[in-house]
Amino acid sequence: MATIKDIAKIAGVSTATVSRVINNYPDVSEKTKKKILKIMKENNYRPNSVARSLSTSKSNIIGIFFTDHFNTGIHHPFFREVIYGLEKIFDEKGYDILYFTNRKWGENFSYVEKCHDRQVDGVVLMGVPKTDSNIPKLLDSDIPTVFVDLDIVGKKASYVISDNYRGAEMAVNYLHSLGHTRIGMIMGISSTKVTNDRLLGYQTAIKNLGLVYNSQWILDGRYTEEGGYQAMSKYLEMDERPTAIFCQSDSMAIGAMQAIHEAGMSVPEDFSLIGFDDIEVSRYVNPALTTIKQDKIGLGRAAGELLINIVENENESQAPVILPVELVKRDSCGRPNLDMV
Repeated sequence: MATIKDIAKIAGVSTATVSRVINNYPDVSEKTKKKILKIMKENNYRPNSVARSLSTSKSNIIGIFFTDHFNTGIHHPFFREVIYGLEKIFDEKGYDILYFTNRKWGENFSYVEKCHDRQVDGVVLMGVPKTDSNIPKLLDSDIPTVFVDLDIVGKKASYVISDNYRGAEMAVNYLHSLGHTRIGMIMGISSTKVTNDRLLGYQTAIKNLGLVYNSQWILDGRYTEEGGYQAMSKYLEMDERPTAIFCQSDSMAIGAMQAIHEAGMSVPEDFSLIGFDDIEVSRYVNPALTTIKQDKIGLGRAAGELLINIVENENESQAPVILPVELVKRDSCGRPNLDMV
């Protein structure tokens, strides 16, 4: 196997020059750089990553903390596509990924210690609540950090999120355009920004459209199919119930759809349902689910690009990224059933 000395000898340069090319220093001419890279490729030379990290103080490894509340791991219907976007951008930029296992390390857990122990250049956090007591220490550290779906900024921290407020407005406005005036909502986990932004968007749309706001029509579903099923079961027990329901996630909408079917009713003839996220299965359920689409792969790519910018531009603050959403019309929404009004 070729060594750095072999590459230098073939290229007619010093080993220091080869090292500078490997570590991407800017003071090597483009002609020399291309020549050395070509020789490295021809001789199947791969730099020693440990030695490289010692010389540059960089490991080219990014850590990912993913707190999974539903025990689905990287198969989570929403975050798996975000993770795919992260993997794509980090691969393109020459970074490897280290997945930290789900947070079960007890009272002594520390993001900072984990990152320092593994010598990551930066970290992405997903599914983490804002109330996490370890976040302040992370923000005070020198570790570049990007949060997904959590609006936290710091000296080396920023975030990526979808326009959840606007998405909720779009959902309610669309249901209203079909003739619905009694619109309920199944909420996710109430302690998160995503949930609260979707709640505010719903409330704003209800007010702007001049509709009656009924707090009894806002139920908890905790972002799960089971939660959506249970919430819909409560609607079905009400004497006065909505004709259309905005579910803050597709998973909850699918659970609600099941409860409607089991009650001998149908979607959208008896109830209109609209979800949020556009997870893969939403187009295959019957009827296919109308939803607010998030660019999940785009969220991952944006988070990766943002983190790399923080890592490589140490003295520059990085603004948060808010991605637009779009309405995807399928078959689960229709005009209200007048017999239900």
